[in-house]
Amino acid sequence: MAEDDDSKSEEPTGKRLSKAREEGDVLQSMEVKTAAMLTAMTVFVWLIAPMSMSRLKVYLSGFLAHPDAIRIGTGEELSSFAADVAGNLALAAVLPFGFLMLVGLISGLGQTGWLLVVKKIIPDLNKINPLAGFQRMFSLRSVIELAKSTAKMLVVAVICYLVLRPRIADLDLLPSMETIAILSYMHRLLIRLLFSIALVTIVIAAADWFYQRFTYMKKLRMTKQEVKEENKQSEGDPLVKSRLRSLRIQRARTRMMAAVPKADVVVTNPTHYACALKYDAETMNAPVLVAKGQNLVAFRIREIAEENDIPIVENPPLARALYATVDLDREIQPDHYKAVAEVISYVMRLKGKLRR
Repeated sequence: MAEDDDSKSEEPTGKRLSKAREEGDVLQSMEVKTAAMLTAMTVFVWLIAPMSMSRLKVYLSGFLAHPDAIRIGTGEELSSFAADVAGNLALAAVLPFGFLMLVGLISGLGQTGWLLVVKKIIPDLNKINPLAGFQRMFSLRSVIELAKSTAKMLVVAVICYLVLRPRIADLDLLPSMETIAILSYMHRLLIRLLFSIALVTIVIAAADWFYQRFTYMKKLRMTKQEVKEENKQSEGDPLVKSRLRSLRIQRARTRMMAAVPKADVVVTNPTHYACALKYDAETMNAPVLVAKGQNLVAFRIREIAEENDIPIVENPPLARALYATVDLDREIQPDHYKAVAEVISYVMRLKGKLRR
């Protein structure tokens, strides 16, 4: 197993990461979600809870101020009273629970995005296998998670101790304080405690995210052979691609050579470049380059031209310019009109002399 891990030296490709995501294997840290929810709870207790609880306080103060107004003499009155109390308590609880659920959902989606994996929904019999469960329980990952949870609990306990210890003496004064003052004091103390814990959990979450990313990327690492095989599947075998490219070039060259006998003139370097031009004043706006080549291909173009009595004109600057700037089966550039016109005019005069 260690040898396999050592051989996986390559970072996972985009395809490997996409495949892992399709299988539901994504990078995420539960500590990030915990920190987000705890931070949200702190903000809620600090800013939102006083406003949301004010309605409940007004509702309950009515009972405390006028307890004689409560009517629970009959079963119907008792049911109505219970329903009224439960409804108001539920309204007070909906906001905090809804807020925390929304934060938990956003923190989860923020890490993984929207992901629905049918494979994860289908029950896996291996997960209820006692032997497999025993192995997971004592795996290295489980030991690390247990150590993290234990360390986190110790940190939280230390924070609670550090926050509450200086205020132990204040607890003796609470019985002599009014109810509103007690609630206000406890509210401030709770905010201080939650803020301290949230701050530490944010640091823990950041460290855990980087750790989870390291282990996730390490788990998905690939061997050099796996990367090579994936590239073959994505882009095709390099040998096959090279062979197909050669065949395409050969076919294009064959078609090009077949067009040389139809040319009106071949302009040469004289040995390194050869460009075959065709011009029909009735159907073309400008001469068209039907074949071009250098070295051996240029030599073959000249051979075919000689075999088919196609005039060959030596003009090195024009031959190089046509080869470099004009694509096959395309009209020449306007910059070359004058030079090509002189060549074609010369060829036409030459053909006229030969006919006479």
